Amino acid sequence: MLNPTIVSFTERKVIGMKMTMSLQVNKTENLWKSFMVRRNEIDNKIGNDLYSVQYYDSFYFKSFKPSNDFEKWACIEVTDFSLIPSGMHSLVLCAGLYAVFLYKGSSDSGSEMFNYIFNKWLPDSIYELDNLAHFEILGEKYMKNDPNSEEDIYIPIKVKV
Repeated sequence: MLNPTIVSFTERKVIGMKMTMSLQVNKTENLWKSFMVRRNEIDNKIGNDLYSVQYYDSFYFKSFKPSNDFEKWACIEVTDFSLIPSGMHSLVLCAGLYAVFLYKGSSDSGSEMFNYIFNKWLPDSIYELDNLAHFEILGEKYMKNDPNSEEDIYIPIKVKV
């Protein structure tokens, strides 16, 4: 597994759809199907990159269980929040320090990458999780379940104290 690039992420605005789910009751496919058929209703998009955003409460990783709920978003970056389609929501991705991992492979085998990040790379690094959004940017090389697919995984971090 590769080491990440550490970046200072600048604030971004996104519009999309969200659902509460757990790893045990994973509704990701339903969320993305709902969003993809309506994404062209968003008029003020910046580019075509899609954002898969996860918000975890501060205890999610401290007492991790696959049944723990989190909020997941399917969204796209926008210039502003002046035009939010009905049934969609706005979200500000806050600025912060992030470890960015390039993931190559099918989304079906992504759990191996997250296992490496949280159980190997993070504990062995000088960083710990920050309480900001976790997200993936699905750019032009993203191809869902294709083994040649690529995406950037953003993990919020801060220097260990």
